Amino acid sequence: MRSMEQQPELISGGVGGVAYPWDLGSQAIEEAILAARAALLAHLHPDGYWCFELEADCTIPAEYIMMMHYTGELEAALELKLARYIRECQLQEGGWPLYYGGAMDISCSVKAYFALKLAGDDPEAAHMRRARKAVLERGGAVNANVFTHIALALFGEIPWRGVPFMPPEILLLPRWFPFHLSKVSYWSRTVMVPLFILAAHKPRARNPRAIHISELFVTDPQLETGYFKARSRLNRLFITLDALGRRIEPFIPRAVRAKALRRAAEWFITRLNGEHGLGAIFPAMVNSYEALELLGYAADHPLRQQVRKGLRDLVVEQADRAYCQPCLSPIWDTALACLALQEADRGSSSAQVRHALDWLQARQLLDTPGDWSEQHPSLPGGGWPFQFRNDHYPDLDDTAIVAWAMQRASDPERYGAAIRRATVWLLGMQSANGGFAAFDSDNTRYYLNEIPFADHGALLDPPTSDVTARVVALLGSLDGEVHDRSALNRAVAFLHREQEAEGCWYGRWGTNYIYGTWSVLTALEQLGYDFNAPWVRKAVIWLKSVQRDDGGWGESNDTYLDHRPQDRQADESTPFQTAWAVLALIAAGECRSPEVWRGVEYLLRHQRPDGLWYCPWFTAPGFPRVFYLKYHGYDAYFPLMALARYRNCVLDNDA
Repeated sequence: MRSMEQQPELISGGVGGVAYPWDLGSQAIEEAILAARAALLAHLHPDGYWCFELEADCTIPAEYIMMMHYTGELEAALELKLARYIRECQLQEGGWPLYYGGAMDISCSVKAYFALKLAGDDPEAAHMRRARKAVLERGGAVNANVFTHIALALFGEIPWRGVPFMPPEILLLPRWFPFHLSKVSYWSRTVMVPLFILAAHKPRARNPRAIHISELFVTDPQLETGYFKARSRLNRLFITLDALGRRIEPFIPRAVRAKALRRAAEWFITRLNGEHGLGAIFPAMVNSYEALELLGYAADHPLRQQVRKGLRDLVVEQADRAYCQPCLSPIWDTALACLALQEADRGSSSAQVRHALDWLQARQLLDTPGDWSEQHPSLPGGGWPFQFRNDHYPDLDDTAIVAWAMQRASDPERYGAAIRRATVWLLGMQSANGGFAAFDSDNTRYYLNEIPFADHGALLDPPTSDVTARVVALLGSLDGEVHDRSALNRAVAFLHREQEAEGCWYGRWGTNYIYGTWSVLTALEQLGYDFNAPWVRKAVIWLKSVQRDDGGWGESNDTYLDHRPQDRQADESTPFQTAWAVLALIAAGECRSPEVWRGVEYLLRHQRPDGLWYCPWFTAPGFPRVFYLKYHGYDAYFPLMALARYRNCVLDNDA
């Protein structure tokens, strides 16, 4: 994966090419801040928001090509651009990784190969032979994940017995049943419900060029018996139940099946979210687009058209290449950009920041019913989504960061009502263990991760350290009368329990332990916590221990594979992770430490002539071990935030 823009060469001496000595002066830092501030403001949309590119692995552009061939709605020019992007990301060994610098992933590689062949690449071309060889060396496409198997079944490449049994009758089950839609995460719900319709109809892709990939299988897919490999005793039991359900399916009464399909259609059509799409995420949008056709909606029907437009709007297209984003991130980008600019402006809020905060305020979800309200029917709304619009699914991380940016505004009472509504909603979403999750509370039926569909291990939305820390940071910044002290104490206790043995915290929504540790130390600072406490000092010692020789910090997504924080560091430092580490150490009272000084020097040394930063490393997991992201905005606002924080805490106090 690489950026869609041509990246200028890094300059060795910061802004203007001036070589900085080790004893960096305040003027050099101020120049760097001003350059980064101006560059960030240049990305502000006239309407008042920031929305940077959100890049994923080649699975998403490959699925876009596959979607076009499933429906027969080909866009030849776009297909060529998507194929070029996929080719550029291929590893020398032949396969495709899930993130920059990562190892080959067989599921991503199968989809990328299939997409390229659909787009017209000769299977005997050198890059295709290398890809095929790499897949076969790993046992063939049978070893790909469930989502890849579903895509292959839609094209007739494998039989439907090669995918989990997903009957729409699941929607008719009572809430007390071991599996119920409300017991899985928002992303799982939105992906699964239209899949129920697809699995019930078992359609066949139009596949206008009649492309097939039998060459990626060691055993004939029709004869293959190893589609499900037990990963635990409970999983083995679920596989047995899956096979039993498949045998029972022919005996389901037609009336019951019809009722279940109607329920599925009503469920996802109610949540189509206009042209922003079901759940505002690509996989759910694709499934809903294909399900609408099966339900009899013609290609020119308004619902089909709006979903199609939402999918097309995710494409980042340039003259010679294109990729598809998994979703859009305007709320998240805007809130973090506001925080960076507030730091750069020494706590004041410029006209541009106020404009952005006003834009955010208008998008608070107050009375719109969401899935979260099923569990909390008396709780008033007050959250924000991640995307431009996602009415059924506000998330706690965005809500906390937006409210925090509003609280830090020069005139916070301008946003007082919005902050209070957000705080009430957040507190109402606290889980029983004291932590906070991304979209739901107490979404912790871990046995469900053992069902055959959940081989990705991300069916649930449990509380995490980073989201909990974001809520704690907001609560700590507010007047003590606004929130419940007992809720805050339980959240801090959760963070204490979640600390790793090495002293760091796991980062569920950012890579990885550096992100988690920055999140928690920042939250504790807002509380005025005693940073001499042993468990806090342990976190500081860990952060210092993983600083690299060049003064920066860098951590690979490989840490999600084995959970060993000390190992698996990236091959090089990154601006965004260096910024997180610097911010974390400053929050912990280490602003004058040599480690912070060296981190600041690293950021100055790697600032580009345009005032911003860039590196190709992916910044976050969508689902650890399965799906990863690069937030392009992280190289814009986090280094600015870190440099400004350093100036405000050290240089301004020395003046």
